[in-house]
Amino acid sequence: MTVNAIEITGLRKTYAGQKGSAPKEALKAVDLSIPAGSIFGLLGPNGAGKSTLINILAGLVTKTSGQVRIWGFDQDVNPRQSRAAIGVMPQELNIDPFFTPRGALDVQAGLYGVPKAQRRTDEILELIGLADKAEAYARTLSGGMRRRLLLGKALVHGPQVLVLDEPTAGVDIELRQMLWVNVRKLNAQGMTIILTTHYLEEAQEMCDEIAIIDHGSVVVRDRTEALLGRLDAKTLLLRLDTMPDTLNLPPSVTQEQRPDGRLALTYRRGQVSAGEILAAVVQAGGQIVDVTSEEASLEDVFLSLTGSAAA
Repeated sequence: MTVNAIEITGLRKTYAGQKGSAPKEALKAVDLSIPAGSIFGLLGPNGAGKSTLINILAGLVTKTSGQVRIWGFDQDVNPRQSRAAIGVMPQELNIDPFFTPRGALDVQAGLYGVPKAQRRTDEILELIGLADKAEAYARTLSGGMRRRLLLGKALVHGPQVLVLDEPTAGVDIELRQMLWVNVRKLNAQGMTIILTTHYLEEAQEMCDEIAIIDHGSVVVRDRTEALLGRLDAKTLLLRLDTMPDTLNLPPSVTQEQRPDGRLALTYRRGQVSAGEILAAVVQAGGQIVDVTSEEASLEDVFLSLTGSAAA
């Protein structure tokens, strides 16, 4: 098995500009490697270049320059093998309404040249929870069921790499949980998963490593826990019986009154300790009833690096 499922070197994509406008450089010499067997998060604000990168991996967009290797196959040298190594679950519900789920999977398998004897249609229908809807027309399926069918279509040719492009956008909690159960099952079987999502809590929970793209460049790539460790901010949430008139806190500590009545004190662990803050509250006459804490989240890291929310 190859060490890296995806290897991207010097990848550029420039779109021709409209009349009178300059060309747009969507990707700027991107270098990125994705380890085999990992769940890898690809995050970034709108227009950052995520969709362009995914479409290049899927063979839907032609790169301007650079090298892309998927499961060891160079896209330029072995285009068929590299495309067969990857499956993509797109954002758009591009399903023929007059096909049944079974028919849609069989057609997709045929497009990839999977012989009938080697097709896993029933197994995939069971995996995505559509076995009981196998013969129903796609137009009768709910939005969530159609999204499950997109996952099934991405799996018909047995890819080593699966790209999930905003897979839970607009879906209910039950479908989201079912999807993550399936993703973990596929990953446990050795499949590499690439996830784009604007739900940062999902990336924080699911991904081993994360790359953040902004303005066509990778601004950071690291293991998820290391990214979170880049911010040493922590917040103490205090419920007080008596609120002091003034608090003599270190200058680096910020305070905020939460809507639920708790006092939020945010500090940098490298500059001040929780003990010093609590001592200052007590010294000012505060009667502490309860104390909880909040750690920095992936959203905090994202905002600190890009200045905008994920989308």
